[in-house]
Amino acid sequence: MQLSDFNYDLPPQLIAQHPLANRTDSRLLEVKVEGDNAAHLIDRQFREILNLIKPGDLLVFNDTKVIPARLHGKKETGGNVELLIERITGDKQAWVQIRASKVPKTGSIIHIHNRAGETFPVEMIGHNDRFYEVRFPENIFSLLEHFGELPLPPYIEHQPNQEDTSRYQTVVAKYPGAVAAPTAGLHFDEAILNQLREQGVNQASVTLHVGAGTFTPVREEDLSKHKMHYEWYSVPAQTIAAVESTHKAGGRVIAIGTTSMRALESWAQTQKDHGETNLFITPGYTFKTIDCLLTNFHLPKSTLLMLVSAFAGVDNIRNAYQHAIQNEYRFFSYGDAMFLSRLNHIHP
Repeated sequence: MQLSDFNYDLPPQLIAQHPLANRTDSRLLEVKVEGDNAAHLIDRQFREILNLIKPGDLLVFNDTKVIPARLHGKKETGGNVELLIERITGDKQAWVQIRASKVPKTGSIIHIHNRAGETFPVEMIGHNDRFYEVRFPENIFSLLEHFGELPLPPYIEHQPNQEDTSRYQTVVAKYPGAVAAPTAGLHFDEAILNQLREQGVNQASVTLHVGAGTFTPVREEDLSKHKMHYEWYSVPAQTIAAVESTHKAGGRVIAIGTTSMRALESWAQTQKDHGETNLFITPGYTFKTIDCLLTNFHLPKSTLLMLVSAFAGVDNIRNAYQHAIQNEYRFFSYGDAMFLSRLNHIHP
């Protein structure tokens, strides 16, 4: 398939700029796929997920935690520079995206500053395509806490505020490392998680540190030429056991978000329970672990739109997005959700 197959026109007013008052206030579009037939589209409220998930099902969350990954500084020549962490590769090293009139050369120093007037130096040590490798003078996480800014997605137009600090983070967030939230998880609060447990629904977690590359547009019309960005993932042994026992008992494994799905599928593909993944899922991919997917609405021409199309069917997703636009669903990170069953379900 071609890049143009995954385009659609979205009225700008449907891009959610702020979260709703409560996490569970969102709408939910059920895309009910039965075999190879066209999906049924059912308009729901998110709280109705309690009726869609059955006792014995397994919900798999991504427990990554968003870090204050945006940094501001100056080049040695005085020009302004913005750094956005892509992924952290060591105690003092990371790959970043850089916004500047001219990107500093390898070996040069960028002086990062905060509003208090404090500074520290970052050394440019290499580059690879659109990403640059930098070295910090001390522990990265410690420096980010004092100098970093919450990296809201580019389509959210306001500056990060206290509401974003709380709401652009899932209630299951545990391990810092992501530069974007696993947005499907944003719809859950502690109350609904407890209700699901009381219904006999099991919960497990994976970790995938979402990178800034998730917002990088696909530029190749021929999808086979696209280079997927790398992200670090971990699938705990207890989660692997829970997936296997759920399927054995006839239950469904439900990924809460595309990042949870990519972590599980990366493990299934490689049998490695942790590492870096650049798994690129497009229509024709054979899923090995997931039966249902909860996800938000994704950007046109994005790798995530390709992933959900592979899962539920290209035509089904096109119809669902058209329906969502006509019915004024809210799109992207702070937007509404979809509950997808998979095309050609393999676990009867």
